[in-house]
Amino acid sequence: MYKQIAENKRKTVYLILAFVTMIGVIAGIFAWVYGDWKIAAWTLVIAIVYAVFQYYYAASVAVAMTGAKEITKKENPRLYNTVENLSITTGLPMPKVYIINDSAPNAFASGRDPEHAIVAATTGLLDIMDNKELTAVMAHEMSHVKNYDIRVSMIVFGLNCVIGLISDLAFRMMFYGSRRRDNEGSPVGYVLVLVAALLSPILASLAQMAVSRQREFLADASAVNITRYPEGMISALKKLQSHSQPMRSQNIATEAMYINNPLKKGFFSNLFSSHPPIEKRIERLEHGKTTF
Repeated sequence: MYKQIAENKRKTVYLILAFVTMIGVIAGIFAWVYGDWKIAAWTLVIAIVYAVFQYYYAASVAVAMTGAKEITKKENPRLYNTVENLSITTGLPMPKVYIINDSAPNAFASGRDPEHAIVAATTGLLDIMDNKELTAVMAHEMSHVKNYDIRVSMIVFGLNCVIGLISDLAFRMMFYGSRRRDNEGSPVGYVLVLVAALLSPILASLAQMAVSRQREFLADASAVNITRYPEGMISALKKLQSHSQPMRSQNIATEAMYINNPLKKGFFSNLFSSHPPIEKRIERLEHGKTTF
């Protein structure tokens, strides 16, 4: 487990470097096409500033994008006490607790480290889970905190946001630039910009899948280690599977944070999902019962 925590910390550095490198390559293509290398320099500066901002404020952005509201023990003692008990059990600082008013059962954790973590659950999750299942789900989220998965997830969240913006900007620059320069630009350059604009979101999604799927398997197993009750996690996953529905506030950038895919199901959403199939997660837990 400690090896996994160290690996997640290294992944954070690698992801930030990959993030800045990808921005630099795309900025270089833009600068070459439009004949102004200031574009590359300014884009890199903005990327670095954004990376620093994302590191410190991603949790706040995630809360804003999901519509989560912070609660106190008095407002929802069941959820708050569940998280508080898990905080004591794991020896982690007490995270801030949020509720999302959404009938889709789901939960997430975010923050740059255990001292600045948040956990959130939807009203739909609280409605369908019994106490043991709710404990298992929140243990899963606390495992993300303990294993520093939330930091990795935060960087992936930022990567997807900025790559989406760059892709959109590329198409706009092609349209505006071609009109302003009366089509005097290099056709090869415009093809490169188009390729970069099309491929960058795909590469970001593949990076998200690569770092997220194993996180979910690990968090499921870690949750069982915390609760010492594999049936709770298995039962919770089965309910998530049978009651699965898209959340009202859908956003591909925040998908990786959730315990279950919050997006509308479809071929491409399943193909590029940051979550392994729930049946595979249940299968692993069933096979690992004797080792927990």
